[in-house]
Amino acid sequence: MIAALVPQAVAAAIPAPSWSGFDLGPLRIHAYALCILAGIVAALWLTDRRWKRRGGPEGSIWDIAIWAIPFGIIGGRLYHVFSSPEAYFGPGFDGTGDLSLIPQIWLGGLGIWGAVVLGVVGAWIGCRRANVKISAFIDAAAPGILLAQALGRWGNYFNQELFGGPTTLPWGLSVSPEFVPAGYSPDTLFHPTFLYECIWNLLGVAALLLIDRKLRLRSGRLFLLYAMIYTAGRVWIEMLRIDTAEQITLFGITTRLNVWTSIFVFLAALVVFLIITFTNRGKDQESVYLAGKVPAGESAKVDDGATASAGAGPSAVDTAADSATAEDASGDDTSSKVPGEKPSASK
Repeated sequence: MIAALVPQAVAAAIPAPSWSGFDLGPLRIHAYALCILAGIVAALWLTDRRWKRRGGPEGSIWDIAIWAIPFGIIGGRLYHVFSSPEAYFGPGFDGTGDLSLIPQIWLGGLGIWGAVVLGVVGAWIGCRRANVKISAFIDAAAPGILLAQALGRWGNYFNQELFGGPTTLPWGLSVSPEFVPAGYSPDTLFHPTFLYECIWNLLGVAALLLIDRKLRLRSGRLFLLYAMIYTAGRVWIEMLRIDTAEQITLFGITTRLNVWTSIFVFLAALVVFLIITFTNRGKDQESVYLAGKVPAGESAKVDDGATASAGAGPSAVDTAADSATAEDASGDDTSSKVPGEKPSASK
């Protein structure tokens, strides 16, 4: 019935991928893993450049990343497991799932929301050890995080998953017959939601870099703006998708879990952004160092190119902003999977 509604007789503008990885001895290297790795490398490169310009101590980016990246991977996996539980716990948590799949992260299945939340927690630990402020670091990292998400989304293309509904648009996506959902003709074209999100995120990166250059948002506000940009796009892109997802009913409206998550994250980020903006006026020229942690015998470069004397630190508002940022800003997910199916790269 569904297939009859959207007959497809045109060639796909975006063909199904003919390659999904390669074997290295007994090890299978998946294309989606390479996409995620490319995103991490790009994010580190961009963040390193921005962090140095803001006066971040030499080499501290790696001291922070060594905490942020593992925490982010763990958080992404946890979000995926609990937002797509059937493969792991069985339908309705009836115990028929396979718990041994949970640690098998190499099979795929990472959720952006959990990755960003725990990634920020890991970054906070790294920042404390490096004696720098988390608010300064996440502002420097915000465009890089969005760039990583743009590149990582291509993993969904190679996995042939998380695409949208049928479309007759010239850029429709073709998928291999084994990945065509039940009820659709094998020649059906689908919305390439991975591409929509990639383009949206790249435009977001450009917007963040331009806004940062013009307005010099500090105290975690650029990171909060990143959260708003990402979630605004995620709402409409998520609503195009047809993969199985947890449905939540709020205010009489039933829709996908990630739609509601995006809306609430957007609103939370907006509220915190406004609070920091109105309470932190005139205090945006800040050192990247924690109060009293400026290295002895040297001045601390502040992130607007000026300098602050050793021992200068953030106000109480700055400290509160750091905490609020870590608690209230978050960022994606993977499709629900059943045992035997290939888990998704990212939701």
